[in-house]
Amino acid sequence: MTTTASTASRSRTPSGQALSPSLTIVGIVGFAAAVAAASQVAIPLPWTPVPITLQPMLVVLAGMWLGPVAGAASMVLYLAAGVSGLPVFTPIGAPGFARFLGPTGGYLIAYPAAAFIAGMLAVRARSFGTRWLAAVAGIAVIYFGGIAQLSLLSGGVVRAVQMGIAPFALLDIVKAFVAAAISGPRRRAPK
Repeated sequence: MTTTASTASRSRTPSGQALSPSLTIVGIVGFAAAVAAASQVAIPLPWTPVPITLQPMLVVLAGMWLGPVAGAASMVLYLAAGVSGLPVFTPIGAPGFARFLGPTGGYLIAYPAAAFIAGMLAVRARSFGTRWLAAVAGIAVIYFGGIAQLSLLSGGVVRAVQMGIAPFALLDIVKAFVAAAISGPRRRAPK
């Protein structure tokens, strides 16, 4: 079984139906493109180098919609596009690989893991509340990566949390709510 076929066999729609290999590929490319598009609308805040974007919502939604493996693959594709020099990262910051060394690099590096965790938890979610918790867990993974990088650059965890979580937490809870609502309940696929 090829990697694409293996990934496709684990990808499911929010209703639990398996995605065909071609739809899985379209989903992977589509979510990578959606995150790239969302990055272009970045609202800078004066007290932090991290802008407000819709990217965290789309990252967790990729995992919840495509499944853990294909969701993570879509984020790897997004990062690869950025490293190759395509303008997929927010317009605020260094281009290409240099972005990973800056204040938002940790968030970006965490995207594949966040999509995987959100997708893995969403597969088991049977209610809106558990889908919301899956989305919150995915966003928490993004925060973990971001805070790790910001801690190195700002000189401490407390300062990193002040710059990298505090301004965004309430909005990201709402983003998780929207992702849970959009992803819909999963049902067992017919055998």
